[in-house]
Amino acid sequence: MERTLILVKPDGVKRNLVGEVLSRVERKGYTIAALKLMQADRGLLVQHYAEHEGKPFFEPLVEFMMSGPIVAVVAEGNRVIEGFRKLAGATDPTVAEPGTIRGDLARDQGTKVVQNIVHGSDSVESATREISIFFPEL
Repeated sequence: MERTLILVKPDGVKRNLVGEVLSRVERKGYTIAALKLMQADRGLLVQHYAEHEGKPFFEPLVEFMMSGPIVAVVAEGNRVIEGFRKLAGATDPTVAEPGTIRGDLARDQGTKVVQNIVHGSDSVESATREISIFFPEL
C-alpha cells in the first residue's frame, strides 16, 4: 500500500476548500490514513522545502505557507502518489486541466509564489521523507 503526503495550503484552507479536496481524494478511492489542521512553523517548512533552499522563490514560499493554517493528510492506495498528482493538476493553475483540483479551484493570484491549493509528494522517497516531517508519530 503506497502512501503520500497531501497538504491543503493556506489559500485552500482560507477559501474553505478542505472538504472539497478531501472529497475528491476519497471519491478517487484513496483512504485518509491521517489528518491534522496545523499552523506550520518556519523550521518545519524549511525541512519540508529543503531542496528549494537558496532558490528565489524559497523565502516567499515559506512565508506563504506560514500565512495561515494548513491541513496535512496522509492518503493511502495503489499508486496514490501518481494518482493524486494527476488529480491535483499542473502546478500552474492557469494551465491545469479542468476537472483537476487546481484547474477547477485555483487561479493565478499574481503573488510572488503560486497559490495552487494543494501539495502532493512526487515520489515514494519524497512521500516517506515528507510524512516523517509532518507525522513523526507514524
